[in-house]
Amino acid sequence: MSNIDPMPGPHGYGRPPQPPQRQERNPSTARRTALAVHTIADIAAVFLGLWVLLYLLGANEANVFVEFVHGTADLLAWWSQDVFTMDTEGLRVLLNYGLPAVIYLLVGHGIAARLSRA
Repeated sequence: MSNIDPMPGPHGYGRPPQPPQRQERNPSTARRTALAVHTIADIAAVFLGLWVLLYLLGANEANVFVEFVHGTADLLAWWSQDVFTMDTEGLRVLLNYGLPAVIYLLVGHGIAARLSRA
């Protein structure tokens, strides 16, 4: 006896129509994408937090490493510059670079969690 279905056509041969097959995503691809999003968000937050730390500790802003961290933090936090205008410069830097760090972490980890559940 053969397991081959009869030819498709207008006759259902007494069987209910089959719902269309849903293509499932590869779970390893979703996990890898979630890990990439999670890692990018963490790296962005590290650069922002590192700049705040270097600024508060009074790091030499003429140093190449400090310039690189500051430039990267500026690129990541361009949208939040001068949201807070405090008289205390340290508090201003903490809030203007800390806010995007927290937002990157929340959004990045939220997207990663959503991707890994799907």
